[in-house]
Amino acid sequence: MIEVGKTNTFPISKIVDFGVFVDAGNGDELLIPRKHAPKDANEGDEVTVFVYLDSEDRPIATTQRPKVEVGQFAYLKVTDVTRVGAFVDWGLDKELLVPYGEQHRPMEVGERYLVYVYLDDLDQRPTASSKIDKFVKDENEGTFKPEQQVDLIIANSTDLGYKAIINHSHWGLLFKQDVFQRLSFGQTKKGFVKQIRPDDRINLSLQGGQVTRDKYSKIIMEFLKKEGGYAAVHDKSKPEVISKLFGMSKAAFKKAIGGLYKSGDIVIEKTGIRLVEKESGE
Repeated sequence: MIEVGKTNTFPISKIVDFGVFVDAGNGDELLIPRKHAPKDANEGDEVTVFVYLDSEDRPIATTQRPKVEVGQFAYLKVTDVTRVGAFVDWGLDKELLVPYGEQHRPMEVGERYLVYVYLDDLDQRPTASSKIDKFVKDENEGTFKPEQQVDLIIANSTDLGYKAIINHSHWGLLFKQDVFQRLSFGQTKKGFVKQIRPDDRINLSLQGGQVTRDKYSKIIMEFLKKEGGYAAVHDKSKPEVISKLFGMSKAAFKKAIGGLYKSGDIVIEKTGIRLVEKESGE
């Protein structure tokens, strides 16, 4: 089955002077023009291609990898503005149209915009829209769980923090006090679901999961060794002090030292934390 606007894998059915044909099933064949055909191809080999429509609305395949597929968001640069709309660079020779009716505000050449790619109802052609709100869900509806690792696109800033698109489908919020790095519009990041609120909205964190806790534990242990086994910081210290010393939130720090305490690696004193000296072999 051919999925226009997405990556497909098909077997090579025929090799000709002007390219390679792949068997798309149901008796359909797609051409990969010679310019983008795989080198040293043989009939029967499977090849991964991206499928889009040519100027005559015919499906055509390419080994080029686009920056975004149908059903996804990306931060793309406008290369041209014409009477039909703006065109953005999505990594293919044929650029992607953002019709005027799908522009949140008039687009300008050279500027970058966050867009969503969908199939146009009229001709089933991949098309983009910068009216991103209509493609993102506000409520979780059972989709995500706390501590789940997710892909984020930073989409906006508010008085509370940063709005991010989760896995190309849902809105989430990163609170300012949980962010310890510079974030920019359109940036992609790995993150975690911190909490599903009572209103079914999603709070996010850039810190979470066992892998992150292990990383922070290692940072604290290395700091203690460097400082001679003691640091005048503990679970009652100010968040800004913890952030400056370790580059993590106070909540992440408390979880990390709690784990290190339980494992017998440190002791927590009134004025700080101390490395436990273990005998060799332990």
